[in-house]
Amino acid sequence: MKKVLTIILIVAGVTGVLYVAQGWTLRHADEKVAKFNRDCDSLIMGIQQYKEFVGSYPTGNNVAITKALLGQTGEKKVLILAVRRADMNDKGELVDPWGTPLQFYFSYNEVLIRSAVPNKVWEDSAIPTADDLYRCTGKEK
Repeated sequence: MKKVLTIILIVAGVTGVLYVAQGWTLRHADEKVAKFNRDCDSLIMGIQQYKEFVGSYPTGNNVAITKALLGQTGEKKVLILAVRRADMNDKGELVDPWGTPLQFYFSYNEVLIRSAVPNKVWEDSAIPTADDLYRCTGKEK
């Protein structure tokens, strides 16, 4: 009887610990997704302001786009404050909350920012299990 009671208590304890850990992990992940969305909303607004002042979107890779938004390149030195508050790595790249450099895509009047999320792997969005995050001119995936 004592052995059965001990086993039940151990199973209940392990289950409780796993439940709490899962809840913490989900909340922690949700906080980072929310941060990604807030950061991208600010960046998109800043990039749209940049386009209004300069006449076009910044071009090049992440570093070149970041430098342009910080007013370090181009004829019109436009400083976008949202970029100064954004997370950057040592290379000068804008990064997501997981530390992976963001990818930027521009079309006529649209901006799309992409994150590889915690696994840091760029996945094909056509695959149902892809978990990359996207933020686009007021929209999210």
